[in-house]
Amino acid sequence: MNEVLRTFEFRKIYDASDKREKDFIDNIKNQLHENLNVGRPLKFDWFREKRFENKRLYYLINKFTKKAIFVAFGSKKEQQKIIDHIIKNKARYLKNIN
Repeated sequence: MNEVLRTFEFRKIYDASDKREKDFIDNIKNQLHENLNVGRPLKFDWFREKRFENKRLYYLINKFTKKAIFVAFGSKKEQQKIIDHIIKNKARYLKNIN
């Protein structure tokens, strides 16, 4: 079974989400426990997204340590800003799942 983590920032986003969004995130978490290949790769195999209505859930995976970490959840409008931020700070996020 894989381990699924959340960043501190993501916890705030999760807490502010509505019930349907939380249910979606929890469902993806359960899927990731079984299979890290869930979602669409974004530029790199370790960086993925899963779509929910007009929002995207962004997370990183490490197949060797069998870990994933939720990083962001935002609207399509914010997509490029979020992707750029995650790639710029990838070392900080990846150290949590190495």
